[in-house]
Amino acid sequence: MKKLILLIAVLFSFNVQSQFLKGLYDDFLKYGTVYAAGNVGNAKLEQAKYFVRTNPDNLYDIPAVVDQTIYHPYNYRFGVGIRKLARFGYESKPNFYNGTENNVGLSAPTAAVKGLEYLLHWEKQRVDGNEFNNRRLFVRHTGKYHIGKFEARESGNVGFEYKSGEVRARLPIGNKFSISAGIIYRTHQNPYGYNPIEIWLNEMNEDGGAVNPWWTLGYQYGFVDELIEHRNFNTNEIMYHWCWRDPEGNIVAYTDEQFRDQIFGGLMNRFNQERWAELDSFAEIAPIMGFDFYHYKNNFWLHAYGNWIMPYHSYVQGDEKFSYLHRNGWSAHGHDGMHAMGEGDQWDDYQAGLMFGWKVTKSIGIFIEGEYTKFWDSEIFNSNFGINITLR
Repeated sequence: MKKLILLIAVLFSFNVQSQFLKGLYDDFLKYGTVYAAGNVGNAKLEQAKYFVRTNPDNLYDIPAVVDQTIYHPYNYRFGVGIRKLARFGYESKPNFYNGTENNVGLSAPTAAVKGLEYLLHWEKQRVDGNEFNNRRLFVRHTGKYHIGKFEARESGNVGFEYKSGEVRARLPIGNKFSISAGIIYRTHQNPYGYNPIEIWLNEMNEDGGAVNPWWTLGYQYGFVDELIEHRNFNTNEIMYHWCWRDPEGNIVAYTDEQFRDQIFGGLMNRFNQERWAELDSFAEIAPIMGFDFYHYKNNFWLHAYGNWIMPYHSYVQGDEKFSYLHRNGWSAHGHDGMHAMGEGDQWDDYQAGLMFGWKVTKSIGIFIEGEYTKFWDSEIFNSNFGINITLR
């Protein structure tokens, strides 16, 4: 009897586990795609550069020509991932997934189907000798009356890192239109609106003069200038210039103008990068609203969508004085403490997209596709439009 009870318990446990695994597969993995893909190609061909090396014992001897052209190793990209993303009717299914796809559903508030969608992608890439990693995590659940989404993205080639999470209530109006509203949490690494070198250079004393003359930035990084006398033996004219040396004592510029045009720009970028590195990443929350309109037939489709992040931003991470909220609080006298104590200057962020296609006849078709995004100081716009005529 005990053995029978034990056997029944084992079979029951196995059945429960099987049902759980089947449910997990149906809800999470079914219709998903696991992929690994990559590509290899030529790197950028730099302009040829040569210099002449002369004989130190005889300046006028036949010189040696030295090739200083930069030759990059081949470019490559290799990525792995798993995805389960629904396509809208006008989107074509690729023969194979390789991780470079950009589905409209990643931007539109409402998905093509209800339920769970996700994308998990990681890749290593080399472009013109620079190696970096890219990654993206996207999870969304769409119901009749709700939308929940989380996204984490890193693009190593441009130093971009971003996270967001949002929860919205959704109201369908008919079968083709819906509106949604909720709250969004976003992070950003860069202190948008805060330009340290501009503030440093524009700082003035009580007399209105520059506290930090531009050339003194070179002194901070070990560069020194020397007053050099030049004589024109044809006219007997004497001229004076400031010659600049790097921290190792090498001459890098023979005039202030040359130092400004060839060296100073790099020092400005270095100054900014060092100041930005001292700051923690930022995170803020704000209300968000959106809409979707989707109509699809084989010969005519229209998909329009938009997101509006409303001007009620509140920072929950990072030094708010350096946040985008107080981007207008800087002046020639440093940061305005009263501005930092106030509510700051709010702003609107938004995103809108349009996908339109019309097969006018069996031989003629027109299409318009575009998306515009404005987040903080960044604006991204891309579009495609045209006409197709099939000759029969």
